[in-house]
Amino acid sequence: MLLSYCTNVHPAEDLDGVVQQLERYAGPVRRAAGLDTLGVGLWLPATLAHRLDRSAADRQRLRTVLDEQRLTVHTLNAFPYGGFHAEVVKHAVYRPTWADPERAEYTLACARVLAELLPEGAAGSISTLPLGWREGWTDDRDRAATDSLARVSERLRALPRTVRLAIEPEPGCHLDTVDDVVDWLAARTDVIDPEHVGICLDTCHLATSFADPVEAVRRIRDAGLRVVKVQASAALQVDDPGDPVAREAVARFAEPRYLHQTRERGPDGVLRADDLPEALDSLPAAGPWRVHVHVPLHARPAAPLSATTDVLRAAVGAVARTPHGDEAHLDVETYTWAVLPEELAARAESDLVAGIAAELRWAVEHLLPADLWAADRPTRPVPVPAPAPTAARARRSA
Repeated sequence: MLLSYCTNVHPAEDLDGVVQQLERYAGPVRRAAGLDTLGVGLWLPATLAHRLDRSAADRQRLRTVLDEQRLTVHTLNAFPYGGFHAEVVKHAVYRPTWADPERAEYTLACARVLAELLPEGAAGSISTLPLGWREGWTDDRDRAATDSLARVSERLRALPRTVRLAIEPEPGCHLDTVDDVVDWLAARTDVIDPEHVGICLDTCHLATSFADPVEAVRRIRDAGLRVVKVQASAALQVDDPGDPVAREAVARFAEPRYLHQTRERGPDGVLRADDLPEALDSLPAAGPWRVHVHVPLHARPAAPLSATTDVLRAAVGAVARTPHGDEAHLDVETYTWAVLPEELAARAESDLVAGIAAELRWAVEHLLPADLWAADRPTRPVPVPAPAPTAARARRSA
């Protein structure tokens, strides 16, 4: 698996801004993590994707700064169309939907740009939204989305480099769970090419839905589909949401920018709330909660809260044992640093660099070691580049 971190944590939406974020954040993150090279999962908002698609000079400028900072690009995040750092994002992140022509055109622009940025011999991936939000979704919109994805998969086949699209299930969307995406895609393999359209497994979303990670990956494999990309992320867990101390602690994660879908596991199934304030008002709090908050991988919140890093590790191990698991892209996606409670947040530039670097070191240690790879699996993941030598390491080897 190729490791990267997703740049949707940064607010830049034009080429100058992206160049600056690579120089101010991604390059310093690589050095702080002790890596010789680092993968970045670029977020290109629609206006920038179309600009890069039209301009060879702009693509060369981007490639130059990537090379200077010793960064590589194997994957793009094309879920947010734009405005991902607006004061209020909430449901806007699901627009335009796959029933709207703008979504397909944006995705194809991203694919053409990625095909030129890929290292020689590498395949690329692009994560995208699960069609749209569930409310207002109709049979007509579903047919339009099917037609759009069929056209995109046909265009992807025609690219000179392999680029795969990865549909990312998310709580509250029309394709809410892994099962939803598997059923939807499996019914359309006659028009949507499964070689070029698969699944993005966001492990925060997976955990929030209380899905069994191993069973979810098995369903994908048995349907003849592939996990194209894993977004390495952890959800917030509340074991006893009825406890006043726990309720006060989790309430601090409610904020106005992003939706924090919340699920409660009950004796008769999973209960749902579309945002954390709604959950605090309406869910019975008789069973454990999981909340769609991307918690930094290395920084578990203090008790009585916790994070679902066990789901993340189980999911990565299960993907690794699938036929194409070693080809999947592993993208650390904690975009919530600026809106987390103070003890977890990283609002200053230096703190964000240190935080992302710590997540990457955690991922190297916990997500790519041999114990996640079964003995009957003959291949190992494509390793991340070796850490650069440090004075401390040199002293130990002397």
